Amino acid sequence: MTLESTVDELLAQHADRPGALLPLLHALQERVGHVPPEAVPLLAAGLHLSRAEVHGVISYYHFFRSSRPGRHVVQICQAEACQACGSEALLAQAEQALGCKLHHTREDGEVSLEPVYCLGLCASSPALQINDQPHARVSPAKLQRLVAGLELKA
Repeated sequence: MTLESTVDELLAQHADRPGALLPLLHALQERVGHVPPEAVPLLAAGLHLSRAEVHGVISYYHFFRSSRPGRHVVQICQAEACQACGSEALLAQAEQALGCKLHHTREDGEVSLEPVYCLGLCASSPALQINDQPHARVSPAKLQRLVAGLELKA
């Protein structure tokens, strides 16, 4: 299925809803893994919005990706509660263990490292999420176990 046909199908499902852009962006990202830049003019035309309006929503919300993520997506919480409990050190450890900087995907496509701004686990900080599965009270040792469990290709 082409990107254009995917966007057309999703527009048919969502265009008549009030505030259709957000549900449509979520549906597109769920379907193809990200919101490709070439989808922006298609979405804008289908919703009678400017390209700038669509791009503004995509760039404002941290959840939306403009490029394909790695096979594994590791998200480290950067909200205040997690920062107070050591998420910055956890992030540095994750960058080292994964061989990937924040906001990047490894060259081999195995893993993406992303920030997330609250997983709702504030009382169990620091927290992270791997492939949409949240983990709380993540210590350095727990992070090592979680990364080892990813079975990353060498």
